[in-house]
Amino acid sequence: MAAHPRLICASADLAEGGPGVRFDIEHSGEAVPAFAVRFRGRVHAYVNRCQHVGIELDWLPGQFFDDSRLYLICATHGATYRPDTGECAGGPCRGGKLTRLPVSEREGAVFLEWKADD
Repeated sequence: MAAHPRLICASADLAEGGPGVRFDIEHSGEAVPAFAVRFRGRVHAYVNRCQHVGIELDWLPGQFFDDSRLYLICATHGATYRPDTGECAGGPCRGGKLTRLPVSEREGAVFLEWKADD
């Protein structure tokens, strides 16, 4: 079965290096937290789970970037990730990678291009 786009937010809700938008995806019948951010003009989305310890990254809802706005950071242990690839950039994530979610942006909106498990 093909994926059907699901609206995440308006494009204007994601400012460059600014707060992300949280949303849930369904996986194995459970709601899993996820987020979208804008970095270098493009929208990127990931499952909201640190690869060091399986906890959510944001220190306040939607606060994913470090002070430099160049990296996503886990508020609990300081693991940093590249916003455009999800790859570990430093800290205790040791080569881990965030789980990327496919998104598209068109007509002023951001869509999740992923289908829930059957």
